[in-house]
Amino acid sequence: MNKRFLWVFIGLIATLLAAGCGGGAKQAQAPAAKQVELNISAAASLKDALLEIQKNYQAKNPSVKLICNLASSGALQKQIEQGAPADVFISAAPRQMNDLEAKNLINKASRRNLVENKLVLVVPENSAGGLNKFEDLAGAKVQKFSMGETSSVPAGQYGQQVLKKLGLWEGVKDKAVFAKDVRAVLTYVATGNVDAGIVYKTDAVSGAKVKIAAIAPAGSHKPIVYPVAILSGAKQPKAAEEFLAYLTGPEGKAVFEKHGFAMSK
Repeated sequence: MNKRFLWVFIGLIATLLAAGCGGGAKQAQAPAAKQVELNISAAASLKDALLEIQKNYQAKNPSVKLICNLASSGALQKQIEQGAPADVFISAAPRQMNDLEAKNLINKASRRNLVENKLVLVVPENSAGGLNKFEDLAGAKVQKFSMGETSSVPAGQYGQQVLKKLGLWEGVKDKAVFAKDVRAVLTYVATGNVDAGIVYKTDAVSGAKVKIAAIAPAGSHKPIVYPVAILSGAKQPKAAEEFLAYLTGPEGKAVFEKHGFAMSK
């Protein structure tokens, strides 16, 4: 055997021996746990509370990655109906959840009411005043006001209920600037593009450069309830159940209440 092939042979043996020693150690290591991705479709008005919950939950459960899809409840409903990935749905009103339930797209047994909210009228924080009640929207001081689309945004639907109950709708609807969600309404008000806006109390509290001018009168709209459910096509049903338990538990409750929501009974 010439020297060149001898050294190649010796090198090969050394490599195999090293692999044998190291291989045993690698096999002894436990395989890394695969991270579960949990898709949460939730109403835009839950943004601040849900992002805080996302951070807290993932710190406590590193094997779970929460992917939050935030939009108007009507838009989320359509996405789910069209097959968008979702394990958990949190709506800002029962209507969208009811429609999904009628189509067997949610796990009915998992459905529950999560939190409650209030509807308010907001104005720019530097507003000189003059708007103290919803009836003031009919006055000459208001050229334009914003509210959610009444066809798809629950806050807009609640707002329309208030305006109809107060006998204002027909007189003010032409002043309305309709928005895709409550966050857009807040932006219009904060930037002064409109004189006022109808949003949830929780958005008004968290929204910069706006202030509350009035709270919708009691009985002027249906109760603002946020139902939650696991989707019937959820890819991670077990992880979804654990997340729902967290939302309704003491840690989830503390975050929701911090952001102005009331837990449903």
